[in-house]
Amino acid sequence: MTPPSLELSGARSFPRCYRLIRADAYTSVFAFRRALRGAHFLLHYGECRPSGPGSSARLGLVMGKKFMRRAVGRNCLKRLAREAFRQRRAQLPARDLVLRLFVKMQKPDRHMRRTLALEIRQLLAKIETRSGAARGGEKTA
Repeated sequence: MTPPSLELSGARSFPRCYRLIRADAYTSVFAFRRALRGAHFLLHYGECRPSGPGSSARLGLVMGKKFMRRAVGRNCLKRLAREAFRQRRAQLPARDLVLRLFVKMQKPDRHMRRTLALEIRQLLAKIETRSGAARGGEKTA
């Protein structure tokens, strides 16, 4: 039996099936060479995976020490990204996504965290609309 604290946090979890874990998964996303650019982040995306029962979008995060020196700040950005992904995962296509910080910055304050969270949500929304347009334009045999 799981402890009550884990049961309560289950709704906010980030299960392993929704994460990019292996290096080859990241490599395949970067090799696809498609990305959406925001003011602070690049959202790389891979090819659509076959949709079926249980297939869903997966997220990988790259927050390099080169762009944010302190681990506290990098962890803060990762939490923002995971939360935005959790909220939109059901609407996202079955793709592998990698969110990468590419602007040097300090630990974000409250106002900056809101701005960064909004940017992440907007990038995820673009992926959602881009895949919807692609599905509408596909030919069926």
